[in-house]
Amino acid sequence: MTPFPLVAALVIGLSSAAAADGFVPVTERESFLDLLDARELRHPIYGIRLLVTADGKISGDALGWPVTGTWDWKDGYFCREMDWSGTPIPFNCQLVEVTEDQRLRFTVDRGAGDAATFRLQ
Repeated sequence: MTPFPLVAALVIGLSSAAAADGFVPVTERESFLDLLDARELRHPIYGIRLLVTADGKISGDALGWPVTGTWDWKDGYFCREMDWSGTPIPFNCQLVEVTEDQRLRFTVDRGAGDAATFRLQ
């Protein structure tokens, strides 16, 4: 398996075996930004580090390759479009959930699809 399918699956969303236990939906843009507070979203196993800023930008890297993008908050969902080292990651609106220990779970297709969980650091 080449690195692209692996990283794309993570950045787009992985299947999450975890139930909703401990995860609470984040439905407001301001609440989402308060959680981020200039911290990175990290998935250390796959080397993903993303910075999501209040001005609608996404930057970081995955497996050492740059990730860039833009985002907005629409109807209670985090909607983003990204590029991973020249490979487009299409626009998608995602359900965002948080746990008390500062993990954020992003579930694609407005909560109906695959999910990926990141730590805030």
